[in-house]
Order: sequence, then structure tokens, then C-alpha cells
Amino acid sequence: MKAIEISKNGGPEVLELKDISIDKPQDDEVTIEHKAIGLNYIDTYHRSGLYPLKLPSSLGLEGSGIITQIGSMVKDFKIGDKVSYAGAPIGSYSTHRNYQTKNLVKVPDDIDLEIAAAIMTKGLTTFYLLHKTYPVKSGETILFHAAAGGVGQIFGQWAKSLGCTVIGTVGSDEKVNIAKENGYDHVINYNNEDFAKKVLEITDGKGVPVVYDGVGKDTLDGSIECLAVRGMMVSFGNASGPLSDINVPKVIQPKGLYLVRPSMQQYLSTRKELDEASKTMFEKISSGKVKIKIFKKYKLEEVIKAHKDLEGRKILGPAVIVPN
Repeated sequence: MKAIEISKNGGPEVLELKDISIDKPQDDEVTIEHKAIGLNYIDTYHRSGLYPLKLPSSLGLEGSGIITQIGSMVKDFKIGDKVSYAGAPIGSYSTHRNYQTKNLVKVPDDIDLEIAAAIMTKGLTTFYLLHKTYPVKSGETILFHAAAGGVGQIFGQWAKSLGCTVIGTVGSDEKVNIAKENGYDHVINYNNEDFAKKVLEITDGKGVPVVYDGVGKDTLDGSIECLAVRGMMVSFGNASGPLSDINVPKVIQPKGLYLVRPSMQQYLSTRKELDEASKTMFEKISSGKVKIKIFKKYKLEEVIKAHKDLEGRKILGPAVIVPN
């Protein structure tokens, strides 16, 4: 059994592959043999220290695999079940791990485990963004930043299936085509043109009711500019760096805007919420309304390269680590 660990914060070079052993699962746990591990940008925040962890620590919040052992109190899962998860505790960067069943979901027979690992965090994030944080309505025009990224590709297809007109921003001409292939009606390369001006042009000067922004400080000002009166700024990531202090009277007050910073823990904290979200997500995939194409696979021993690719914006879609 092997796992990736860090003993200090820093760049990708602090990631170490180590031999491990694990105890028998606790009463409410199962042992999972990972078949695939989700690769997410938040993993770089944990590694760098932007989101501090108690060290030493493993990494990873998302995985899928087969149950090999069950705890004495486990009733709803059995050995051999296909399962997947997203969320704490950290530790998915491993060949095997124990995990509490409260955050575990069964993977339908028609869903591949690599697809399940690739979509759990991104798909569940898309669910709460579109259905809970700002529940979109058919006919609305909405804006999503980083449209060609892992969440962005799922988001565009999902939002389109709900009847939205979807505007996306990207950082290169190559990514324009990727976004268009994933449901976006309008795609703006923000390195070539002013995205806020373009959004206002598309909406006849009205602006959009909601901006979903996982980029952070580089897109904040433009996002505020193209929001409609009483619009909502949904800041759910910091890929370009965390937001600086916001002057509320100057930035928020003039249009009566809402600024929210949601996370999965706030929306999927109960079994009922998790079941609703995962059921909806898997149905989107099974129906073909959301198509998942894994962009790249890495071996566990290639995790340093995987993190370099993440931070270098070289991963143009869902990616997974395949441990065996």
C-alpha cells in the first residue's frame, strides 16, 4: 500500500510517495481499494499552505474504488460495492484507505469508476452552484469563468440542459473551442478582449443575474461590472489568488449586489443532501446530458508532474490519478 504525503508546505516537490499500512476499518468505516483518484485545484491549496493542514498530511479529497472490508456497524454497504466520495477527511492520494460511510455514495453500474472519481468534486460543485447557491431559471443568461476547466466543462453542459444561455470566459484561443464543445453559447478569451464589456454587449447592457467565479482576484472587478442590479457574485475558488479586501460601499452597494463564498461542506452536510446531489449528478451522466471525457490520467508516482500541470493550466478537463 502506498500514499502521497507532505511534511512541509511548498511547491510540487514536497509531494512524497511513501509505503503505508492501514488499520482495520472502524465500526462506521469501510476500506476502499482505489481504482481512481480525483485531481482538483484545491489539492494545490492544501499542498502550498493556502488552506493549512496539520502536518505531516496526505492529500486528496476525492476517490472511487471497491470496498474490501466493512466495519461492524456498516449496514448500507457491502464488500465488492463500487463506491465514490468527495470531501473530508483528506487522504485520497493512496492505493487504499478507510473512509466513513456517511460521505460515501454507491456508483451506478453504468458509470465507470474513473468517470466517478473525475466528476465527484466537480459534479457535486456544479450541482450546488446551479441548484442551491443561485438556483438558475430556464431562459436566464449566466456567466462562468474558466469555462474550459474541469468544473467549467461540466457546468456548461449542465446549465445548458436547464435552459440557460451560458457565457464562459477562457484564457486562450485553444480553450475557446473546448468551451464551445461543452455547452457554452458565448465564449470570451479574456486575454484578447474586455469580458465585462462583451457580457454587457451580449445582454444589451442589462448584465447577468449571476457570475460563477472560481478564478479569484483577476476576474473580480470585471465580474462586478457585468452583474445586473441585485445580481449575485458567487466566488467559489482562488485559482489566480485570493480576493483582496472589498470596499463594500464602493463595490457592492451601488447595484445592491450579493457576494457569497460557498463550499461543498455547506450544501452537502447531510445524507439527504448528498444523496440528492449524487443522484442528480449520475442521472445527468447516464442520460447523456453531461458527457465526461477524461483529459489525462497520471500514475500515483507522477503526482508531482500532475500538480505542475494543474498550476501551469495544462489540464484542459477532468483528470485522474490511477494508483495501480
